[in-house]
Amino acid sequence: MSTTIALFGAGAMGSAVGRRLVESGARVVTFLEGRSSATLERARAAGLEAVPLPAFGEADIVLSIVPPAEALAVAERVAPVLRAGKRKPAFIDLNAVSPKTMERLAAGLAPTGAKVLDGSIIGGPPVPGKAGPVVCLSGDLAGEPELLSRFGLKVRPVKGPVGAASALKMCYAGINKGIVGLSCAMLLAAARNDASEALKVELAESQAELLKRLGHSIPDMFPKAYRWVAEMEEIAEFLGADDPAALIFKGMAGLFQTIADDRNGSRELIATLERMLEGGH
Repeated sequence: MSTTIALFGAGAMGSAVGRRLVESGARVVTFLEGRSSATLERARAAGLEAVPLPAFGEADIVLSIVPPAEALAVAERVAPVLRAGKRKPAFIDLNAVSPKTMERLAAGLAPTGAKVLDGSIIGGPPVPGKAGPVVCLSGDLAGEPELLSRFGLKVRPVKGPVGAASALKMCYAGINKGIVGLSCAMLLAAARNDASEALKVELAESQAELLKRLGHSIPDMFPKAYRWVAEMEEIAEFLGADDPAALIFKGMAGLFQTIADDRNGSRELIATLERMLEGGH
């Protein structure tokens, strides 16, 4: 019998994960109502099969891969399908949300009778010839890690209940994306204060590896900045109001929103960052 995996979210990450599953022999269905022509084309190119939402109830497993701000809304939308279905596929949230958000999501799906697993994706979208990214899963794991591994994903079980995989993602993203955000903030501050060239010389001399990394990671962030806003807010919630570091990530959310707005507007900030990173990679 073929295995059917339902995928909600055919964005850059979702469609790439879907392609990996399809290429490994799974049937991957997705819901595309109201999506953009670019998303429709991505899904088609990845070999995803468009189905009405009720068909998700007949899948072996349901994956949610959407921007973190949409995670709860997606779960709410899928809940009636899971409640009505007899098969009760496991629902795996793979979004960058805090453990508290994940707990709210799981509580909302509890009345459906479907098992809810906490997941996170660490690394970029799958590309041919490479094993990554890593899909981390926590909760009441049974055959789900083996099923996803069988269809080409690199799965890492995380000990702990629902929320453990999300906690890992918050910590990892806080470091990885935090470095990008902090670097952007100080590069732009240098530009505003006529210190651009001096900073670039200093980085090239004393932080050459960091400068090389930023030469890739900062431009790579520009089209994703709008998605990182909610992720930074989730990290701030994860840290909690009593942790002064939460303010850092609230600030990061504002920074990435500014970058996203600039990308859709004058692109002055992006041009400034590109000039400062020229030759750094």
